[in-house]
Amino acid sequence: MSGFFKVPTPVNEPVKTYAPGSPERTELQQTLKELKSKQVDIPMYIGGQEVRTDNKQPLSPPHEHQHILGYFHEGDADHVQQAIDAALAAKEAWSEMPWQSRAAIFLKAAELLAGPFRARMNAATMLGQSKNVYQAEIDSACELIDFLRFNVAFMTEIYAQQPQSAPGVWNRLEHRPLEGFVFALTPFNFTAIAGNLSVAPALMGNVIVWKPAYTQIYSAQVIMELFKAAGVPDGVINLIYVDGPVAGEVIFKHPDFAGVHFTGSTSVFQSIWQTIGNNIQKYKGYPRIVGETGGKDFILAHPSADAKALAVAISRGAFEYQGQKCSAASRAYVPANIWEEVKQYVQEDLKSFKMGSTEDFANFINAVIDEKSFNKLAKYIDAAKNDPEVEIIAGGNYDKSVGYFVEPTLILTHNPLYVTMCEELFGPVLTVYVYQPENFEETLELVNSTSPYGLTGAVFSQDRAAIDLATKKLLHAAGNFYINDKPTGAVVGQQPFGGSRASGTNDKAGSVFNLIRWTSTRTIKETFVPAVDYRYPFLQNE
Repeated sequence: MSGFFKVPTPVNEPVKTYAPGSPERTELQQTLKELKSKQVDIPMYIGGQEVRTDNKQPLSPPHEHQHILGYFHEGDADHVQQAIDAALAAKEAWSEMPWQSRAAIFLKAAELLAGPFRARMNAATMLGQSKNVYQAEIDSACELIDFLRFNVAFMTEIYAQQPQSAPGVWNRLEHRPLEGFVFALTPFNFTAIAGNLSVAPALMGNVIVWKPAYTQIYSAQVIMELFKAAGVPDGVINLIYVDGPVAGEVIFKHPDFAGVHFTGSTSVFQSIWQTIGNNIQKYKGYPRIVGETGGKDFILAHPSADAKALAVAISRGAFEYQGQKCSAASRAYVPANIWEEVKQYVQEDLKSFKMGSTEDFANFINAVIDEKSFNKLAKYIDAAKNDPEVEIIAGGNYDKSVGYFVEPTLILTHNPLYVTMCEELFGPVLTVYVYQPENFEETLELVNSTSPYGLTGAVFSQDRAAIDLATKKLLHAAGNFYINDKPTGAVVGQQPFGGSRASGTNDKAGSVFNLIRWTSTRTIKETFVPAVDYRYPFLQNE
């Protein structure tokens, strides 16, 4: 087959409403009941084989931790090596497959997810990760569909990047996959990220060893079934459930390790980077290290800000999905002239929040991911209750008797460097510092210097000069910067996502900039009529 193939123009997947009486609501409710009524047996997938072990671990909904959804088969170091071997065995055929065939596989996956897989993917995310129906829909359905479609278009942009050619010469670039395998280490909080961290390198011809967070395995199984249904060849993406240090001990010493695609904590990512550095002489090449880590994301209001718009941005930006988004607002700076109004609006919102199981669509707030997260958040809330520097002005309660429920909590601090203004909590806790309106510029410096992170942030103002000043002064404080909007909700193809400083390598998931990291370019120069005499004209006598 020959041709310069034009792939379908990607458009963002429409978000379904799940309104009462809608067909998607009925289908999803039926799927939730079906999944709750049975226990699944989840194997690892290595080289196309379903691998089971004697070490079965239970999976439970965070909002109902006594219920067993099923069991997954935990592996060990031998399974890591088997996954590497399977990936390398599949590499030649996959990398030599025509790019349009790889594209077709993942475009098919997008269509399958938009249709027959949609309800099951959303239900698995709602049950396994305690996301309400809207948060699941925008993540596990729409965002993953968008990654699949837009990545194909971004791939063609990369392949189209070609150099100029002088007369008698043809210069061209080959965008090769990396030499070796890529390790995808994925988080619990976004099903779409878990899928994309393996899809993005695979689309470019790489082979993958994928280790998801244990708390995301329930939906990871559905992703793997989606890939198989779409026609991803055996061994291209290998899914293993192994403890992180055990996997790292094998992977980061392997000579064919070519790169890591990571989303998770800053401390883990820094440890991975250090380990790779210590082992650098063992590898065939310099591995690609791509990671998005933590954040201490901010909302900064100027004295001219609209109080109601600011309050809604706080209510949504801090508390949707229990604050467990890398982009969730966890510190806010509000001027005294609008604070009382903003406080009233936010308190009213929090009073109206309903909290409970994801199976009840009236619940806006659900459970945090596990007991470890619950205990960490409870510790910070208890400390705040006993500290004279701060006041809890909304929420502050928690209960893990049925599920890991932490009430959305609003802390008011008189100390802009109070611990919850500085440390990442990853939960439904927002700390507010109220500043004097005349101190806006000083507050800008405070926002910029308080946290080591640089992921997301938002500024609210009706004053254009203040917006411009904030945009300039906070240049490196956020890789995704929002003006008069909450700091969450990046959309593939619209707001490429990622930050720098302690928040990662800023390689922008959902853009061409991420995909280009999974290629190794070869330059080819072909001369049609080569020289047959070494002598240049300047060597001739007068």
